[in-house]
Amino acid sequence: MQRLLKKYCLTTVLCALCATGTLDAAPQLPLPESAQAQEQEDSIKVSLVTFYPGSEPHNIWGHSEIRVQQGPVDLYFNYGVFDFQAPAFMWRFMLGQTDYMCQPVPRAYATLGMEERRMVEQELNLPQDRAIAVRDFLWNNALPENRTYRYKFLSDNCSTRPRDIIEMAAGPGLQYPAMGDSAVTYRDILAHYCRNYAWEKFGIDLVLGWDVDTVLDQRATMFIPMLLMDAVADATIKTDSVTTPLVKATTVPIDKSTEGNVRPPTPWYLSPIIVALLVLALTLLVSGCDWRRRNVSRWFDTILFTAGGLAGCILFFLIFFSTHEATSPNINIVWLHPLLLLLAMLPWFKKTRNAARWLHALNALVVALLMLAWPWQPQVGNIAFFPLMTALVMRSLTNVFLLSQPTRGPTSTKH
Repeated sequence: MQRLLKKYCLTTVLCALCATGTLDAAPQLPLPESAQAQEQEDSIKVSLVTFYPGSEPHNIWGHSEIRVQQGPVDLYFNYGVFDFQAPAFMWRFMLGQTDYMCQPVPRAYATLGMEERRMVEQELNLPQDRAIAVRDFLWNNALPENRTYRYKFLSDNCSTRPRDIIEMAAGPGLQYPAMGDSAVTYRDILAHYCRNYAWEKFGIDLVLGWDVDTVLDQRATMFIPMLLMDAVADATIKTDSVTTPLVKATTVPIDKSTEGNVRPPTPWYLSPIIVALLVLALTLLVSGCDWRRRNVSRWFDTILFTAGGLAGCILFFLIFFSTHEATSPNINIVWLHPLLLLLAMLPWFKKTRNAARWLHALNALVVALLMLAWPWQPQVGNIAFFPLMTALVMRSLTNVFLLSQPTRGPTSTKH
């Protein structure tokens, strides 16, 4: 999942498979000469490699790779590679058309930039014919014509790809350990790994809709590398009446914290809820002054509703134009939408003030009803949303009752 949230901003946050056949059907490629000479005498080892979370926004989810060893050949197959210099990368990313690649990395370079992150390697207990199939599948997948795939944050990433390959290698006898009794959703898991990063969590809650609030089965949880690692650790392969562990041996080449190399928590005074409460407090102060003066502070509304309208434009784009998964449907479009830009502008013009009053009345009604109905709708919200929604309702109500008053004072506009 490398480099995703760094580009997601507050938008985040996220599939055509390159190889659609089974491992048995994967084309057999010529081995390197040194490997050909030793194939009969050297066993092939296949391992799942897990890197714990890093300290940057793009690697707080961890990372998975598959290691293949055969004699002098030792490669780490990385499905988290992309070309940031590709034409129109950011535009394609916003559209959900981000192409990632499978890239084999030599052992000497596999841990570059990850030296401070815990690394766990699980050697898989595969018979040689299945290990050979994995090797050939990965080599074929890494060819220039096959290596690109359409990245999906939740369902097709650097963790789900290794999961699928392991499942194909292990066959129908693969059994994962039973899940606990507690239900878990995508949002629950994302929130756990964002527990130190309040603004990343705010952005995820803003742009990901109610699809991420559905209860997951165990396989779906493996979009996170550490959860894939845990499932693989206790998985078994049942063949006839024989049950064997999926993992043959586990090593920790980089023995760092089991929490990952994470940053300290966001200071409470910089958290989204404090910022939202400050916005609400300022809204109360400005609105109180407006009622005493019997006039609307249109400069304040311009700032507030422009910010909300721009956020609404991002949500509108993600919902109706982007192919990122889980961005639609999104209930947040009810209180953050592009029409808020009209509420930022219309009160400045005398001829449109009546229309502004009706739009403000509609906005106040819709957002207030949303807040009242929130416990009964399917999407989980960030706690910081509610002070912001309250501020929008308060300013709309202020405009409804005061825009009918004659303009006066320094905030009036002559026409």
